[in-house]
Amino acid sequence: MSSVSALPAPLLDLIHTAHPSWHAALRAGMEAIQQADPAYLPTLAQDDYLPTEGRLFAAFTQPMDQVRYVLVGEGPYPRAASATGVCFMDGAVGSLWSEKGLSKQVNRATSLRNFMKMLLVAEGALQAGQTSGDALAGIAAQAQADVEGSIQTLADLQDNLTAQGFLLLNASLVFRSHVAPVKDAKGWKPFFETVLRALAEHGQAQGKSLPTLVLWGKIAEQLSGLPLVAQFPRAVAEHPYNLSFIEHSGMQQLFAPMQLLKKRA
Repeated sequence: MSSVSALPAPLLDLIHTAHPSWHAALRAGMEAIQQADPAYLPTLAQDDYLPTEGRLFAAFTQPMDQVRYVLVGEGPYPRAASATGVCFMDGAVGSLWSEKGLSKQVNRATSLRNFMKMLLVAEGALQAGQTSGDALAGIAAQAQADVEGSIQTLADLQDNLTAQGFLLLNASLVFRSHVAPVKDAKGWKPFFETVLRALAEHGQAQGKSLPTLVLWGKIAEQLSGLPLVAQFPRAVAEHPYNLSFIEHSGMQQLFAPMQLLKKRA
């Protein structure tokens, strides 16, 4: 039996939810997982995992040719409503703003909250060390009043990231409550390496520079051990659930020019 035919059909079928430019790489990635651990994917296909609703490859709706950055998170949110298959985009979040500042949903999603505050500092709307209270409430009021110029929802933020060329990818594409995230991340490591190789080969064929890897957190940083990673420019920071992320100068410099909190024309 070939490695392709041994791949679980329910997972193979999900490849078609991705942009066609990714289909060959996704299949090759799953074959790499299968070669490294033949039991992993068959077990996963029979298991309960997040994200649900066939969104395993949701990040790959971004066409390969448009990828300029690969933002690597650790894994899906551990809640069905939040896990979308796209890293750091919490599906339970609608509005970004409230009368008091950031919305309750954003404040519950700690990583997203700190990312938003980092963006506000990077864009000069807030001062470092003064990212809550009246200052944040004032910024929120301005944003809500400026519906034409300021993004209002998490979907707006995701659209802006996509427009900047971000592939929003988790180190592990699944979360299972009974499996340690670091174990699932290890299972997906051959897949991740295959994705990077596809990007590298595509870039070389097109004569383009390689996308920048934006690595947040310890699990993502462990990917630096892959030999292929050395070919890519990298921007590394602590995970955004750390408050120190808000004042990370490297992240501020990376994101400030993108103006992610402004509506696209």
